Amino acid sequence: MKKNKINLMIVDDEEQFLESMRKRLEVRDFNVITVNRGEKAIEVARSSPVDVALVDLKMPGISGEETLKLLKKEHKWMEIVILTGHGSVDSAVDCTQTGAYSYLQKPCELNELLIVLKDAYKKRVMNRHKIEEKKMNELLKISQSSSPREILRKLREIDGGS
Repeated sequence: MKKNKINLMIVDDEEQFLESMRKRLEVRDFNVITVNRGEKAIEVARSSPVDVALVDLKMPGISGEETLKLLKKEHKWMEIVILTGHGSVDSAVDCTQTGAYSYLQKPCELNELLIVLKDAYKKRVMNRHKIEEKKMNELLKISQSSSPREILRKLREIDGGS
């Protein structure tokens, strides 16, 4: 995996969705790992660096909510975004209380998803390096007029490329 890219794992049982999202996000400076089950997501996260995970709520095997719990338990710096076509207000509340960074409904606009992924990664960097939001905003100020891709590169630089 290239160190200057964000490591994103997408967990969804829809193979066509996985392939489409992988292609769309790889051209936007993400290293994308796709898996079709929660159990595989747990295994992959143990052996590969993952900064942010995009997890479907309804899947065969362990659910997205259970996957969220297990990933957060084992990887405290990983941020997790739930993306589902089967959501409800109750499941959104449950997932955010469990530690999901955000909860999005399918279909989701790509630009909205990119903003949420960027913000989730920013939170990961801030928490991991104990950087306050004010300081982080100062560090990113140079990138404010830049594209989301430049902001992600700057965050990756601050994170030390690890």
